[in-house]
Amino acid sequence: MWITILSTVFAQVNSGFNHLIRPMFYGSHHEIINVSNSIGKERFYTVVGYICETDTFGSNRKINEISEGDLLAFKNAGAYCFSMASNYNSRYRPAEILWYNKEAHLIRKQETFEELIQNQILIDFKRTVTTG
Repeated sequence: MWITILSTVFAQVNSGFNHLIRPMFYGSHHEIINVSNSIGKERFYTVVGYICETDTFGSNRKINEISEGDLLAFKNAGAYCFSMASNYNSRYRPAEILWYNKEAHLIRKQETFEELIQNQILIDFKRTVTTG
């Protein structure tokens, strides 16, 4: 008799549903590859983000072995990723990279803290309001 024991190995990435909500929102599938280790031994991973328990980009995905600091790519992300991105939890929206002819081109830089708060208006609640 053979007994198969399945275990889940989690790979947490520096991203969340605020950057790519499609897998959590309606179950879209994006191939995930390890760019840093393209010829390594394959393992099964559940790739998760940094925000909450529903922040799962892919479950039980066969990916070349992942080590801390590796760069993972989410393929076929599509045109809607940035337009659906948000600043939920005061997270910056990521840079956008266009791959063309096997070369990376930065087409939008990552947001900064200053850009995140530039339209906020501070209210001084210590000020006394008088009527009359």
